[in-house]
Amino acid sequence: MSLARVHNFAISLDGFGTGEPQSRDAPFGHAGERLHEWMFATGFWHEKTRQPGGSRGLDDAFARRFEPGIGAEIMGAGKFGYPGWQEDPEWKGWWGPNPPFHTPTFILTHHTRPSIEMEGGTTFHFLDTSPAKALETAREAADGKDVRIGGGATVIRDFLAAGLIDHMHVVVVPILLGRGSRLWDGLEDLQKDYEVEATSSPSGVMHLTFTRAGL
Repeated sequence: MSLARVHNFAISLDGFGTGEPQSRDAPFGHAGERLHEWMFATGFWHEKTRQPGGSRGLDDAFARRFEPGIGAEIMGAGKFGYPGWQEDPEWKGWWGPNPPFHTPTFILTHHTRPSIEMEGGTTFHFLDTSPAKALETAREAADGKDVRIGGGATVIRDFLAAGLIDHMHVVVVPILLGRGSRLWDGLEDLQKDYEVEATSSPSGVMHLTFTRAGL
């Protein structure tokens, strides 16, 4: 069976995956882009944004694991759009006409709408269902490949609580946010189900990987 994987999900030292308040002009609230500066410096990101240069070290190696073997993605409504996007029939996500997913991508929302086919192989589908049912649907679409659980924090937390994540890469960024959406709430003793490794980067971030025991 294909795996459910999380990659490049950045949190603050106090566990927040985004700040607040979120809006169309501030997708990550008061956190701004600080949670993702480590990735913006990598060669992986520079290639994606068609810029020269970028680092080729540890951060780049982790960042590049985002794509290989992925056949579908699941994300929450808060990753797909700003608060209230459900009332905008023209909203097609943050990423322009050619989103970076290039697979079937499933948005968990209570406000479903018809699927949207984008350039580059991404098709957005809108589901109002449980994490388990969403994963079942995404696995069918992934055609034997793995499913990436893309976030935000609430969605990843729900999938962890349901025991559905097989591998998770979390990047701890050395900032304190104090408020926003926290990843770890309600997940006491999560580490007992996983083999956990921590790798420090010269950039100042910490890469944590959680791999389900026995995989």
